[in-house]
Amino acid sequence: MRAMGPGSVSSVLKIILDVVYVALWIGVVAVALLILAAVLFSFNPDLLPNVVINAGQIGDSWPMRAGGLAAAAFYLTGILIIVGSLRRIFVTLTAGDPFHPDNVQRLRLIGLMLAGLEVGRYVVWGLFAWLLPEVDRDRTSLNLTSWFSVLVVFVLAEVFREGARLRREAELTI
Repeated sequence: MRAMGPGSVSSVLKIILDVVYVALWIGVVAVALLILAAVLFSFNPDLLPNVVINAGQIGDSWPMRAGGLAAAAFYLTGILIIVGSLRRIFVTLTAGDPFHPDNVQRLRLIGLMLAGLEVGRYVVWGLFAWLLPEVDRDRTSLNLTSWFSVLVVFVLAEVFREGARLRREAELTI
């Protein structure tokens, strides 16, 4: 089976990315609605009068849940941007044009988003460890795999930049 072009592995992966992209949008909307509900319950825990749960406990925990949901929303949004960029890269792969000049910027965006997600993870763990002293602080260790992935994506962006430059030069030759 071919790697690029119509009916290739890249076209199948593009379809999978399309499905994941739609699922991520649904997830982002669902988390946004949950954040709205958490904010409403933090101001007025009596919005659900028929629920048989101690309202004081709900009122105290809803702001923390809203913060956790906000962190999840930022994380999902970052993944959504990464998958959207991958979808656009796979469109060029399916068209048989892997060294499209726009792919360089897309790969750089993916690298920046991966780095941002990793830094965001450290920030969220730091905030939760500060706000909730009972949180396990040993889980905030440096993840070398994530940072290696960021470096690999930036190197691939430079490879694609060089490929696009060579393609432009080849187009100018007779």
